[in-house]
Amino acid sequence: MSAHLVFAQADSLPIFRRFPNVPPFTIMSFPDSTAFKKEDLSNRTKLMLVIFSPDCDHCRHFTSDLLKHYDLFKKVQIVMASSMDYSIIKQFYTEFNIAQYPAIHMGRDVNYFLGTFFQVTQFPSVFLYDKKGKLIQDFSGTIDVEKLASFY
Repeated sequence: MSAHLVFAQADSLPIFRRFPNVPPFTIMSFPDSTAFKKEDLSNRTKLMLVIFSPDCDHCRHFTSDLLKHYDLFKKVQIVMASSMDYSIIKQFYTEFNIAQYPAIHMGRDVNYFLGTFFQVTQFPSVFLYDKKGKLIQDFSGTIDVEKLASFY
């Protein structure tokens, strides 16, 4: 009688690297709480997906810089998602006057799907996709907005 030992190693690559296409997300958009889904993205347009927390200083700084350099991202769809309470995100949306920026869709990730899919450990976390919906690059923590623009 012989014994065989088998060791299975779990795939250590994060899920977003194993599946490098834009994930099938749904967020509740501001200001009207309508559902905004992956299918609502413009085809053949680059995407910047930002997972943030309205009470995070890095996120506030990032958003301020993003808006200052908005002209660098005119041909990029920007989706900003947070799982915080609706009222907290709405306050952030209003404070930064996001309604003035038509390429930005901000909303609540009710089930924290995106945070789980991307295994977010720091805010903000930014994921850049090309026109075909393939992941180009990802960043987390303190992020230089002008460096992000260089990928587009």
